[in-house]
Amino acid sequence: MRIENHPILEFKRKKIIKFTFNGQEVEGYEGETIAAALHAAGVKVLGKSLFSNRPRGFFCAIGNCSSCFMVVNGVPNIKTCVTDLKEGMIVETQEGKGVIK
Repeated sequence: MRIENHPILEFKRKKIIKFTFNGQEVEGYEGETIAAALHAAGVKVLGKSLFSNRPRGFFCAIGNCSSCFMVVNGVPNIKTCVTDLKEGMIVETQEGKGVIK
């Protein structure tokens, strides 16, 4: 879900690019964040809480919390709410604290 028309703001969308989320091909716009592209694609759960395993979604959207931590191109603990989407990225839901390889 994206805001297409707004009475005050204007959205200049860039090129559509493709990336992979949990093995599925997903599209987003160049210049938007990974979390924004996932949210627009209908993905509301970005991870789960460490101890109670409750679903966590888009929360602060400024990189201050850990709700959007995901594995991006094999690197864990990436704050997807502030990381720009790039063509061909491989994004995966992170389990637990993430394992540094």
